[in-house]
Amino acid sequence: MTKAQVLVVEDESIVALSIRYRLRSLGYFAPVVACSGEEAIEKAAEMRPDLVLMDIHLQGNVDGIEAAEEIRARFDIPVVYLTAYADDNTLQRAKITEPFGYITKPFEEENLRTSIEIALYKHRMERRLRESERWLAATLRSIGDAVIATDARGCVRFMNPVAEALVGWKQEDASGQDVKDVFNVVDEQTHVLAESPVTKALREGIVVGAVNQILVAKDARETFVDSSSAPVRDERGDIIGAVLVFRDVTERKRAERGHT
Repeated sequence: MTKAQVLVVEDESIVALSIRYRLRSLGYFAPVVACSGEEAIEKAAEMRPDLVLMDIHLQGNVDGIEAAEEIRARFDIPVVYLTAYADDNTLQRAKITEPFGYITKPFEEENLRTSIEIALYKHRMERRLRESERWLAATLRSIGDAVIATDARGCVRFMNPVAEALVGWKQEDASGQDVKDVFNVVDEQTHVLAESPVTKALREGIVVGAVNQILVAKDARETFVDSSSAPVRDERGDIIGAVLVFRDVTERKRAERGHT
């Protein structure tokens, strides 16, 4: 297995050398040390290390927190902070950068190893999750049916382009809105407002199908639709949202009427 490469950012040379020695004894590859926030960003761009050990307090115009924020944003490299002390304000600033851990100086080798391994593991899992989410979103965007996903309260979280075209909402405008306001359906015969299948799916925890409904878009366009909604459950079985799939059946309805 390839050794993880670690960039050490520490402005005290003796401490930096000690950290590099400990990293090597633990089996990590630590080729260089950066002494400032500016240098840390440059080295991260050049090396693309697997992880950065970042001292919070650095000399210069860019401290460890600012450097960590830029490294995470530009290169998606996990950062573990090194600190001997930190006031509440500094810790709050550090939290915003979403570090993968903190190591308090002085530290034991086992603490260093554990913190690094946990950070590397968490970063791998985060990356896999993002890749899965991108793959799923791309799949849902490309299918022919309209799809809307909601949270457990029935608020819109995702819509694919087919759904946007039918309901007359853009996802950025619909996001956070109650699905009943976005997917507005009435009964075909009575034109009475119908219960959203999402509402029933969330309430009863079952798959709900609906036919003979008219979707009234944001611009008042009317479209005959068939729909189906199912609850989304987490690994414990708790309902965390719902997915609604619907399609335009206007041509089918016209054909049926033409034969009657």
